[in-house]
This record gives sequence, C-alpha cells and structure tokens, in this order.
Amino acid sequence: MFPFKSNITIDKSLKNPIYQQISQQLMVLIRDGKLSFGQKLLSSRALSEALGVHRKTITQVYDELITQGWLETKQGNGTFVAQNLPEIIPQFLEENQKNQKSKSAGFAFEKKDFLIREVIKATDKLHLDDGFPDPRLAPLADLARAYRSNLILGNSYQKLGYGDTKGSLWLRKELAKYLNETRGLNINENNLLIVRGTIMGLYLTSLAFIKAGDKVAIGESSWQSANISFLQAGAELLKVPIDENGLDVDALEELCKSHIIRLIYITSHHNYPTTVTLKADRRIKLLQLAQKYKFIIFEDDYDYDFHYQSRPLMPLASADNQGMVLYSGSFTKSISPAFRVGYLVATEDVIEHLAHYRRIIDRQGDNMLENAIAQLLHEGIIQKHLRKGLKEYKNRRDFFCEELKRVFGELVDFQIPEGGMSVWVKFADEIDIQKTTEVALKNGLYLSNGVHHNVEWKIKNYTRLGFASSTIEELREAVEVLKRSVQFTSV
Repeated sequence: MFPFKSNITIDKSLKNPIYQQISQQLMVLIRDGKLSFGQKLLSSRALSEALGVHRKTITQVYDELITQGWLETKQGNGTFVAQNLPEIIPQFLEENQKNQKSKSAGFAFEKKDFLIREVIKATDKLHLDDGFPDPRLAPLADLARAYRSNLILGNSYQKLGYGDTKGSLWLRKELAKYLNETRGLNINENNLLIVRGTIMGLYLTSLAFIKAGDKVAIGESSWQSANISFLQAGAELLKVPIDENGLDVDALEELCKSHIIRLIYITSHHNYPTTVTLKADRRIKLLQLAQKYKFIIFEDDYDYDFHYQSRPLMPLASADNQGMVLYSGSFTKSISPAFRVGYLVATEDVIEHLAHYRRIIDRQGDNMLENAIAQLLHEGIIQKHLRKGLKEYKNRRDFFCEELKRVFGELVDFQIPEGGMSVWVKFADEIDIQKTTEVALKNGLYLSNGVHHNVEWKIKNYTRLGFASSTIEELREAVEVLKRSVQFTSV
C-alpha cells in the first residue's frame, strides 16, 4: 500500500485550506508517476485516519480531483487514479535537482546579450545618478487629491471600465494645449498617444515601422534603451558622430548617400549622454534630409522643461510640416520615474496605426492616473511645479559644478550644461573610474562608471553625474565621498 502519510505533509499555519494542500500534493504524486494510472486509493475514511484530518476534508479532496479529471470512481469499488492519464515514468531526483526545478526552464530559448544591462534601482545611499528628478519636490499631495477625486467621483462604469487605447481623452486634450503653448506645436488630441514612458513609445515605433535589416541611425554614443528596441526589431545601427553642437548632420548626409535609412533617433534638446544642444542650423538641415531621404525622425525630448539659460530652442516637431517627426516625452522628469505616463506626438494616421499595436501589448494605461495628471495640467499645478523645480535644479547645478571644480580641479573636465539634470564629466586618464565607482559604492555613494557610454573606447573615463535628485547638502557630501574614493591607475 502506498505510504500516503509520509508523502503528504499538512501545514496548518498556511493560509490555503487543508483540502487544497492535500489535493495539490496528490496531483504532484500523480504527475511524478509515484501514483500510477488506474491505481486504487484509500477510502476517504482510511485516508482521513492516516493523515489525521476530518473525513469530510478527504471527501472534498476526492470530489475536487474527480471534477478536474485526476481521479475517477468505480461504483462499489472505490476511488482510482484516472485511467486515461498518460503513462508517466517516475523520475527520482537528487536533492540538488529538486532545488533547480524553479530555476531552469525545460525548454530552449535564445538569450540576447544586448538585452542584458544594469537595472538602476532607487537607493537611500548618496547618488550621482543618470539625471533623475527629486521626488521630494513633486506635487504628490496634489496628485493624490486629484487621483482620489477621479477614482471616487463620476460614472464608475465609465471611469473604471475599458477606455480608449490612445489614452485618456481629457489628458490628450490638456496635453495638446500644454504642448502647443510650451513647444510651439500645432496639434489636437488626435495627434497624441499616451504611453507608459518613452521606452514604450520606442518599442511601439520599432514594432510598427522597423523591419529586420532596416538601417537606423543613432548618435555615436546613444541611449541604450533606444538601441535595444531597434536591435530587437532586427535593425542595423549606423552611428553618427556627436560634437559640441550636437549630431553631425553632414556625416548623416553622407550615410544617406550610401544607405537607405529608415529612422534616426535623436535627443535634440540635450543630447544623451553628452547634454549638448543641437544647434538651429543643424535642426533645419536634419528636417531637410528627412524630407529628401524619407526617413523617420524619432525626437526624444526627455527633459525639455529644464533649461537654465534663455528660452530653449523649439523641438524639431514644431518646424515639421511634412509629418516626418515622431515626438516623444514623459512625466518622468517633471513628477517621478514611478509614474509611468508619457506621450507620442505624430500625424493622426500614425497615431491610429500605433494605437493598434499598443492594444496587443497593453490594452490601455492607468485611466485614473492619466485623468489625475490631466486635472493637474488643467489647474496649472504641474506648470507651477515645473517653474519651481527649474529654479531649484539650477541652484543645484551651479553648486555641483562649482564643487566639482573646487574639489577635483584639473582631474575633471566638463561644460556646465545649459539644461537637463546631469553633467557630462571626463575624469583624468590617471583615474581608474571603474575601481573608483566600486570603492564609492562601498562608501555609500552610487555613480555610473560610464562603461556603457564608451563607444569602442573612444570616450574613455566619461560618465554622467546627476545632480537634480540630491539637495545641496547631499551634493556636498557626495563630492567629498567621491574624493575619498578616487583610485588611480597603476601605470
């Protein structure tokens, strides 16, 4: 007789009912071949006595497994493992093999190196990050109030049901008005697709417009998340030099003469990672090249709202009269990375096309959050927050740049950025930046070693140091920790 007592364990401290525990373990015994098809089981009375549970519990177990097809009854003869189950050869696993069951798949799949990259997570430690906002400055109380009112008030069936794949109509209307006023665009709600950040916009664009073998132009050093989307679509990446005036459009023109380029990805306002602004003459020529060679411009305007000099240059999308530009932005920098709300701006037919693709990966966004942000735009709260944040971030930029120069002197080289939330810094060649970042982390300071920006080792010892997410006092401490952590090369 099968030793049920030694093979079934009951834990009364677990939340799931005892009958479920027994049912699940019996199914495992059948799947593992320890109970073979057609094998007779103990009567409900005998099994209840063996396991020390009430007979009704075993009756419930048997009824459940009979309904699912694992067991069957024979009138007057008892309960059996179902005859129609496929024959299972028992596999006896060593203890270490049992521990591997949840770690390794039993099927093959391709791992792609370009998908593997460091995930930056929030930390309580000091940080000179990639250029993130300070969530302590975000209008969280206003957002919570707006979210609550949108959740409670109004028609629940409409607000809590399925919505438009393109995103909240209210947000698209408010956003269109805001972008027209601040970016010089001429759009309406039908020119907007609400997405969960720029990454989603890039993926949808790659899915909808890029085929395997297409050529995509990127800056010589570019945002890896964008590159990953293009590579996943099967694109070939063509690199274009970046200098102090942004993307080298003359070099791009030469590429166009020998390649059919499908799309170019650009961060025109503050180039990623170098923070330089694409100058006006190059913007004009880039639009002309797009019209002449019929390539798409994906303009990622990730921190347009944070420009510290004079009024920033209008985005390429504002001067695009041929429908060549896909313009992307998000509320990541204005509120916080945790709130995944972004947008794509394009012609109506492109937005309609992208919305079909959006539906197959994400039916819709967070209607409540989108409506809450729409309310804050309508009330002018986000606009007020951006003006306040701009002043504070400028103070932090100025202090951080002064402190870097004071502490490190000739060991660092950088240009004070006109906008954005980070400084593009070159450490002297005698500094081992990789070891320095490792020691800094042990000392409680996070910063990137910049290796993922290093294109073919052409920009060695450069990295982005974000200043916006730290107070002035935190920045002072961070620079001091960095100074103590510096490691010099042994050569």
